[in-house]
Amino acid sequence: MGKRRKARECALQILFQKEITGDELSVILQDYWSRQTVPAETREYSEWLVKGIQDHQAEIDSLIQQVSRNWKLERMAIVDRNILRLAVFEMLFEKNLDPPIIIDEAIEIAKKYSGEEAAHFVNGVLDGVRRRLQGENPPG
Repeated sequence: MGKRRKARECALQILFQKEITGDELSVILQDYWSRQTVPAETREYSEWLVKGIQDHQAEIDSLIQQVSRNWKLERMAIVDRNILRLAVFEMLFEKNLDPPIIIDEAIEIAKKYSGEEAAHFVNGVLDGVRRRLQGENPPG
């Protein structure tokens, strides 16, 4: 597994824990990293993702909601919602990766943590976000 994939998976676990417990991010990070052994580069990217999502959550959630009109964000599974947040954050702020790569990574993580059906859902929502960010009109 690549360092970025591992960083995304760590970030997903941290975001999940934050949503479930409501604890401060600093407390969650300290606890999480005390139980994980990863290269510094993986940890740094993971924390960049988590902190960036926290700082831009309203914008990220708005984009997700705009393209998933039939699904309220709060009704989505916690894992799926946070996979979407990770990918949308990367589409907005990781300028060294093309959206198809980001979407593919999110699909693979969805398959692993949420299942095949979730992977299709994640693909559809993220394709809509990609279209919106590129100035296309997403379906729906």
